[in-house]
Amino acid sequence: MNLVGVPTDYSDKNNWAHLPENTDNAVDTFFIYPTLYVNPEPDAPTIVPVNDSMLRECVNEFYLEIPVLFEDITNLYEPFYRQSNLCALTGMTHEEIMEFQSHEQRTDVYAALDYFFEHYNQGRPFILAGHSQGSLMLKMALCDYFREHTEYLERMVAAYVIGFSITPDDLKANPALKFAEGADDTGVIVSWNTEGPENKNEKNAVVLENAISINPLNWKRDDTYAPASENIGDRIPIMEPGSFEALEFKFHKPGLADAQLDLERGVVVCTTLSDQYVKPEEHGAENIFGPASLHESDYAAYWDNIRENVMTRIDSFLNK
Repeated sequence: MNLVGVPTDYSDKNNWAHLPENTDNAVDTFFIYPTLYVNPEPDAPTIVPVNDSMLRECVNEFYLEIPVLFEDITNLYEPFYRQSNLCALTGMTHEEIMEFQSHEQRTDVYAALDYFFEHYNQGRPFILAGHSQGSLMLKMALCDYFREHTEYLERMVAAYVIGFSITPDDLKANPALKFAEGADDTGVIVSWNTEGPENKNEKNAVVLENAISINPLNWKRDDTYAPASENIGDRIPIMEPGSFEALEFKFHKPGLADAQLDLERGVVVCTTLSDQYVKPEEHGAENIFGPASLHESDYAAYWDNIRENVMTRIDSFLNK
């Protein structure tokens, strides 16, 4: 598969951000974290080493934002991998990003998958999950790694490739892949990007032409509108005034987000969360997502519906 460089050693448990204490659950989750390293300094690495203290701190802090969703219903595995500094990707075309991600980043993800399947998975059904750069890496793996290992796909409950577009070309790259058509099909890819309506004609680095999405509230592929009343709970953090610190992540409340597919753009449009639009300048990065992106809310806005769907697909797989 023309891998670049020497892979990270995944026999070293220190190179895993999360390993389960036991494997009592029937299903595993292999999770790839999103872009967490944003450093505009001239001497900052473009591809961040797995032992970088800033990267590790960010990954550990991020655990409560998405990975915890999968922890108590599956056995959660999350490797540290060399990822791209967000500032290094600014201005790149999609083709340039794909080429850049095919370096040590890809090498590490494939090595982590190898170690996971050979030493940890023990033949159990599994879920793949990621967000943003993590979903891009999973997309590459689905098209490439799993084309060489189609036998693993027979045990895949679903791949939650959220926050980066899946296209028909991706499905053609590996004929064993299929996109979700409803709430309980298995062996499928589940994907969407969330935007406000004002992003309609704007460039968004994670939204590609001919993108395919599914509605995370009604799990339909058409443009049937799902009002916020169908949202059983979000996990949008309550923030400390004037701070980036979350006061409480676990506070449960009815979901605020509605959802409707824009079939032409291939995204989920949400009309109720304009106060959550991404403001990259607050993190020292250029806005690459458009003025009305809800990229950081792809999971949080639909948290309980996603969690319920994970359990639905698991039950469907196990009851086949």
